[in-house]
Amino acid sequence: MEYNELIGRIAYSKAGRDQGRFFIIFDVINDDYVNIVDGDLRTVEKPKKKKIKHLEITDEVMEDARDMIISNNSISNIKVRRFLKNRDAIKEG
Repeated sequence: MEYNELIGRIAYSKAGRDQGRFFIIFDVINDDYVNIVDGDLRTVEKPKKKKIKHLEITDEVMEDARDMIISNNSISNIKVRRFLKNRDAIKEG
């Protein structure tokens, strides 16, 4: 899968302290690592570096975020949170 194809995709954390949470892939670092955000604990200003093998990457893409990230425009944490909430992607404790 191409790097740009991963940006904006929703991913589910399979391991770590954030296990069970959904995120949006914000940046691809290399073949092993990506930066992820959820707009809450992991903000756009301070994304989480995560191994790809610890994520379950879904087919669902946040197109607005993807376009903004690729064109180097900023995306707000509120938009990320709303998108994840609207998709029922944020699991409750």
